[in-house]
Amino acid sequence: MWYNLVSWGCSSADRASHSHCEGRGFKSHHLHHIQETAGLIFCAIIIVMIRIYKTNNDKLDVLDEIVPNSWIDLMNPTAEEIERVVNYTKIDRDLIDKMLDENELPRVETSGDATLVVIDAPVRDEEDEDEYATFPLGVILSDRNYIVTVSTRKVTVLHDFRHSHVKDFRTAKKSRFLIQILGKTSAEYLKILNKVYREIEKKEDKLERSTKNEDLIDLLATEKTLVYFTTSLKENDLVLERLTSGNMIPLYEGDSDMLEDAMIENRQAIDMAKIYQDILSSITGTYATVVSNNLNDVMKFLAGITVVLSVPTIISSFMGMNVPFGNFGDSGTAWICLLIASIAASLVVFIWMKKKGLL
Repeated sequence: MWYNLVSWGCSSADRASHSHCEGRGFKSHHLHHIQETAGLIFCAIIIVMIRIYKTNNDKLDVLDEIVPNSWIDLMNPTAEEIERVVNYTKIDRDLIDKMLDENELPRVETSGDATLVVIDAPVRDEEDEDEYATFPLGVILSDRNYIVTVSTRKVTVLHDFRHSHVKDFRTAKKSRFLIQILGKTSAEYLKILNKVYREIEKKEDKLERSTKNEDLIDLLATEKTLVYFTTSLKENDLVLERLTSGNMIPLYEGDSDMLEDAMIENRQAIDMAKIYQDILSSITGTYATVVSNNLNDVMKFLAGITVVLSVPTIISSFMGMNVPFGNFGDSGTAWICLLIASIAASLVVFIWMKKKGLL
């Protein structure tokens, strides 16, 4: 990783007499001294995030500079970082600039002595960790013995490579490295799809007891993830087919078998995504009706209870009219009789509506 220190307004004398740039900031007394002696003078540190790796005897080393047979990992690079990589590797800058577009489509492209392979990789949504999207990941293979990965987001597919957890990983074997990335991407899709299916089952159980639109909308968000996956996997499959021809990148012993395995896993992921998408579409349509029926059941129950409770109201309203009821109206126990009659009538209505399925 490179660290590029850029200072604005700091004279050579200041830098010689004060060790004022430490870590990512300044010590307060140094900054105070600079402000007193030089006015509006400040320093800043720009950290250039270019990760450079190279394998050496089964060990992955992190380097400070670009060397042949190294892996240059760029994530959302700045113009200065791109310029530095281009100057060292002599790769066509357009190949890197194109990868700054998050809508870049998977494909294989050759420019000069470098080949760009673009695939869609799954990325966890930054706003909702339960949702996923796909973003382009570019892998550039240079005939000058460099390999460059470019992405605008943090791609988990490269995590195992950065921590040397991939068997037979060599930065010098560019074609093998690319095929391993393709295989890891297909495996990552399968892993996430299994997780998505478990989430579908949980949401399905929840929907059986739900009357809320939010639960149904949550299921639709999962369906959107599957649509992204299906589209991206199909486009990745086209890239894999082009690479199997052997005309785009050189294939060595064992590479063809690994590439075929990656293609099989990718097509398996396509089938899984399609099946889960069909299941989810069916569930969404079915449970939209279930949610509606659950709401209807609630409304039916409330309407039935209203009818049952209206019986005592009718009796008390009738007996409360200004009409003489003879000795019964003058009796001190008349209210008890009315109460018993109201309860009995309500129970009769309740039992009748229950038998008819109205409650």
